[in-house]
Amino acid sequence: MKVLYFSWLRTKTGCAQEDLSPPAHVGDVATLVEWLKQRSPGHAEALADLSAVRAAVNQEFVAFDHALASDDEVALFPPVTGG
Repeated sequence: MKVLYFSWLRTKTGCAQEDLSPPAHVGDVATLVEWLKQRSPGHAEALADLSAVRAAVNQEFVAFDHALASDDEVALFPPVTGG
């Protein structure tokens, strides 16, 4: 699974992307995020307030209850506004 981080999430986690093999119990985006929080203090800080985080799986916006497959690409980013 590839996880991409954008904007301040990239800064706080210290990486733009990670190729990961989450444990079998990680079956949706919410569980993935909880697992990612354990990777480092930066991950925990970046993902502490999920109201400020959006997700996309395979380049489509999804809710945190979206099911995941091992070959998915998951992008995490702050809400985007236009202007």
